[in-house]
Amino acid sequence: VQLQASGGGLVQTGGSLRLSCEASGTVFVIVKAGWYRQAPGKQRELVASITSGGSKKYLASVKGRFTISRNDTENTVHLQMNNLKPEDTGVYYCNAQGRRSPLHELDSWGQGTQVTVSS
Repeated sequence: VQLQASGGGLVQTGGSLRLSCEASGTVFVIVKAGWYRQAPGKQRELVASITSGGSKKYLASVKGRFTISRNDTENTVHLQMNNLKPEDTGVYYCNAQGRRSPLHELDSWGQGTQVTVSS
């Protein structure tokens, strides 16, 4: 299973971006999908996640500004980012965990998409 992330770019403070992640290949079920980010010189951190049941979690600093959603028919996960701040700058990666088949696990990462917020 391959994950293709898109939607990054350069925006000014207060702007918005919508990240998308599409899974291609055989997917039985995505139990949990998430967006991570890594800023220069920092560790990768979980920004938002969503389970197959719709339960969502957010990094404290993005609550109220970011919204994660998923479309299981299309095997896509989106991250709507509003009111962006310079500290949101980084490479954003999507991750999908679940099963490729009833017997095979799935844990895949997208290639990363750059988000840069200028002050």
